[in-house]
Amino acid sequence: MGNEIICDSSILETLAGEFSADLWGFSAIDRYLDRDTLPFVFVKTNADLSRLARIFEKLRFPGFYPADAAVEQGNRIYYFRCLDSDEAPFQPEPGFELLDFYQNWKTRRFRDPQGIYLLLRQILKGRSLSCRGEDGFFRWGAASGAGQYRALADGALILARYSPAGGESPGLIEEISALINSLPGGSLPGEEEQRLLLLGLLDSPRPDLGLELLKSTGFLRDLWPELADLDDVDHSKEFHPEGNVWKHTLETFQYRKPAARNGTLLWAPAYDLRLSLGLLLHDIGKVQAESSKNHRFEGHAELGARQARRFLKRLGFEASLIEDVFFLVKNHMLPAALPRLPLIRTGEIMASPLFPILMELYRCDESSSFKGPDGYYESSAAYQSYLRNRRNPYRSADGRKLRKGVML
Repeated sequence: MGNEIICDSSILETLAGEFSADLWGFSAIDRYLDRDTLPFVFVKTNADLSRLARIFEKLRFPGFYPADAAVEQGNRIYYFRCLDSDEAPFQPEPGFELLDFYQNWKTRRFRDPQGIYLLLRQILKGRSLSCRGEDGFFRWGAASGAGQYRALADGALILARYSPAGGESPGLIEEISALINSLPGGSLPGEEEQRLLLLGLLDSPRPDLGLELLKSTGFLRDLWPELADLDDVDHSKEFHPEGNVWKHTLETFQYRKPAARNGTLLWAPAYDLRLSLGLLLHDIGKVQAESSKNHRFEGHAELGARQARRFLKRLGFEASLIEDVFFLVKNHMLPAALPRLPLIRTGEIMASPLFPILMELYRCDESSSFKGPDGYYESSAAYQSYLRNRRNPYRSADGRKLRKGVML
């Protein structure tokens, strides 16, 4: 079911009842491409802040460009860019021309003032993104007005959302890095901006490409050093042919399964955020872990869980989400040992509603190594056996027959 049909947004309906409401940038492009959209929505409107405050009781003011105001509904955030009275509604914004694309919420019509229709057609055809030439995805609008960090965030999201599944153009990341590094630095992105960027990358089909761009430009080293450090930790080539811990982490994203599309909601997440954060951070503890006689990265799961908690707190994620990711990272090694461990060690963890996500993390982790899926299938069988026994009134959870007259 396409996005044009599943329209359920009281925020935009309310705004469009009195003022202009145009989806902008990624929000409009994804609608045009009939793709799952980001967890945040960009809207241009001729309503000023006082009028927005009158319409939306819980309006807040994020304090970063281009978000003059924001309001939350469910698991989505709407960011409003308020147009000045003499400002043209489709005036080019600093940055990539690709993002100067709009959809009028009331009429559902798209507007393309920069003539980027052909670029969107290339995306629909699955063409590789390019940097050079008139038909390059990364051609600039008013480039001088976009600082490095904002241009970098937009460039990383373009790569993550619109790169074809099979790969990327050779040298593209290096070319984009050089383009962005030629811009003035601009102000450092704050907590909310960083959180939105990470949310956007992880809700995209190719977060690996966006994250690689962030690493190549020094963004990770400056702002997310926990992730940058993964590139300094080698893996055993026997089990991890993809390379070091950083490359292994990026590889795991290729094995995620997209979430089922919800036909009743306009903005539904494309990928489970808990799983995506778990994949990103599952080996973060290997940077601090020490080698022992039997283990190369002794205790890295516990170390990583604590470090993941600190990282997510710094970016302002919700406490409940942080604790879910803590659970996933701390226990990500357990599924491999599931068939061999007694129920007293595993029962409480398998009973958690997060355990199916933990098994998905294990599947993606194993699939990105030489080990293959055999271990995942074996552990899945053990988990299914546990579920069957738990439902069976004549057996204990570990499969033992119960005495006559004893039911649990």
